[in-house]
Amino acid sequence: MDKNLDYTMKFEGISEEKLSIKETLEYVYEALEEKKRYDPIDQIIGYILSGDSSYITSNRNARSIIKKYERDELLKELLKSYLSK
Repeated sequence: MDKNLDYTMKFEGISEEKLSIKETLEYVYEALEEKKRYDPIDQIIGYILSGDSSYITSNRNARSIIKKYERDELLKELLKSYLSK
């Protein structure tokens, strides 16, 4: 018999506070990819260009997570990553 049933466990989901911009973009990309309706890259671009959060799925709370950062911060991170290679 499992002795761990004598107390309450706390489940800790993904902490939005701990995600960097890079981690956020990767997380949102994966959430969009799971939906398989649209190209995740196109959806993220649509969001960054327009600010319309409907480009981002609510799957896995991705829409709420990406909105933690300003669009210019997301674009800055993408450009820095691209140019550093």
